[in-house]
Amino acid sequence: MFERDGVASFGPHLMIDGRQCNSSRIGDMAYIWQVLDDLPERIGMTKIIPPYVFPYSGLVPEDRGVTGVVVIAESHITIHTFTEKDYIFCDVFSCRSFDEETAVQYLVDAFGIVEYNLHRTERGANFPREQ
Repeated sequence: MFERDGVASFGPHLMIDGRQCNSSRIGDMAYIWQVLDDLPERIGMTKIIPPYVFPYSGLVPEDRGVTGVVVIAESHITIHTFTEKDYIFCDVFSCRSFDEETAVQYLVDAFGIVEYNLHRTERGANFPREQ
């Protein structure tokens, strides 16, 4: 169980909004698959299934990119890239603590992220969990 400001929660959610990324890496589906395959073990998580990665092309053509997810026993890790904007969103959500610094550094290095905003929150306030 986690507590923040005296409120119990389900677990941490780490989010990276990255700019000025390595454009060839954020557009490479095989590379993103490999990052999602490697990261869980690096931060002590348990992969349930192999990563699922696919190209994305939405309503706004310049927002195309790659999206990937790996489901872990502890929750999930996702990556969304915007190849024409050299932008990436990465999320790591878990029901237990993990080495957040390792996760951030791995993702920053993997995608050559030059600038980023880091967000961290606790999810599931007062989640009913047996002691």
